[in-house]
Amino acid sequence: MLQYVPRRRKALERAVDEPRVEPGREPIAIQHAMGASPLRAYQDLVVGSRSLGRLLLYELVMLTSSWVPGALGLLLRRRLYPLLLGGSGRGVVFGQGVVLRHPHKVRLGDGVTVDDLVVLDAKGTTNRGIEVGRGVFLGRGTILSCKDGDITLGDHANLGFHCEVFSGSSVTVGAHALFAAQVYLVGGGHEFEGRDAAVIDQPRTSRGIVVGDNVWLGAGAKVLDGTRIGSHSVVGANAVVTSDLPDGAIAAGVPARVLRLRSDERAPEPPGALSR
Repeated sequence: MLQYVPRRRKALERAVDEPRVEPGREPIAIQHAMGASPLRAYQDLVVGSRSLGRLLLYELVMLTSSWVPGALGLLLRRRLYPLLLGGSGRGVVFGQGVVLRHPHKVRLGDGVTVDDLVVLDAKGTTNRGIEVGRGVFLGRGTILSCKDGDITLGDHANLGFHCEVFSGSSVTVGAHALFAAQVYLVGGGHEFEGRDAAVIDQPRTSRGIVVGDNVWLGAGAKVLDGTRIGSHSVVGANAVVTSDLPDGAIAAGVPARVLRLRSDERAPEPPGALSR
């Protein structure tokens, strides 16, 4: 049984202060993997292993269950998907068309619901992957995507339709988090100062993201790399979080700024802030 572990969260918080810089295209990347044969590229990017046995098992499970509609499909996936995963608790539900990449590094707690067309992509060579706590809901079309990073969702987190969480190092979301539709956590990026090279060929950077317990992110909110959002905070629709938010903050805007605290105490305002 997976549980949200504060000790692990503290370790991830420290990781935010220590940016990871990758030299060029060293981690698994589509451009790099496609240099191999089509079969090897498929195994590296999707299956996560060059074992023939794992490849055959993956193909059998996906062919016989991923597309099947209705109650029969739910039953088949409930029985077969755990054969591919690193861990799966009791009562996990998988919708139709759920995509698994590097599934042996995906661990799901009891009572998790994975809606239709969700992508669980734990891709990487040195990462631990994706860890989802108990009672988590992943809405239709949501993507959890690793690129040699880790993603941890605390117990009873609820991610609405078409959310995306990307991690190039570590992204952790606390218990009882509530994400409205199309929230995007951007846990990594590229250097871009050099004009003599394409951005995609410049070093990758990732400082990670920490979202505390009981945080509500409004529809379309974006959280950029290297930020922490304190527990019990609320972030308005379409806000862009570029810097840390304290516990209990109510924030909105581009970039997001603290409007007040949930304790009803007014946050300090810079001169002229309310007139902008």
